[in-house]
Amino acid sequence: MKVFISHTAQAEDLARKIGEGLERQGLGVWRGDEAILPGDNWAEKVSEALNAAQAMVVLLTPDALHSSSVRREIEFALGNENFRQRLITVLVGDARTTSTESLPWILRRLRTIRLTTPSDTEAGIAEIGRALLASAATDSAAVEASA
Repeated sequence: MKVFISHTAQAEDLARKIGEGLERQGLGVWRGDEAILPGDNWAEKVSEALNAAQAMVVLLTPDALHSSSVRREIEFALGNENFRQRLITVLVGDARTTSTESLPWILRRLRTIRLTTPSDTEAGIAEIGRALLASAATDSAAVEASA
């Protein structure tokens, strides 16, 4: 399964850490910091990655909640069947800086993972991986049953 991690530049280090953790669990992760080279068309590369992805992890930091790029990526995932039950929302920060009330209404319907402190990160990565791997296993079982 290919995973796209939606985040702002301020959350790049956290996105990298989550991506590395998901890769250790056997998931493929698109990394903009590695895939987009100087001179590349950023929007085109992101579009290609979104079209190739089968899941999205959204890092909802205070700045991401106001980012038009993150919002467009979420809208893409919500409108694409490939991301059905594979849009994982991660609230980053304490409840004062990223409350569920600050989320777009549609994301409030999804179960979120909260990363309040750096010590939460490893447990959060494990939970994200479990959710994505369970979704992939469900899809594999459905394909086998229909064959």
